[in-house]
Amino acid sequence: MADHRPHDAAASAREDGPEGGDEPDDGLAAPARPDATGVPEVDAVVDDLARLDDRALDEHPAVFEHAHAELRRALDEPPGPA
Repeated sequence: MADHRPHDAAASAREDGPEGGDEPDDGLAAPARPDATGVPEVDAVVDDLARLDDRALDEHPAVFEHAHAELRRALDEPPGPA
């Protein structure tokens, strides 16, 4: 008997990849995961914030202060050689 599942266009697009394929090279590394920015310092902050639920509520302000400082540092420093 044949398998008659409805066609999932979104799943097909994920499997086939983006159309066109000729994306400009902006010098940033391709993100390893869909929500990654390609900037290691920023991705580390995002990872820290993603684990915030695992920390006690009274630790949250320190995590946010650290995240803010790291993001400022990433924005203030000129990009390194590509």
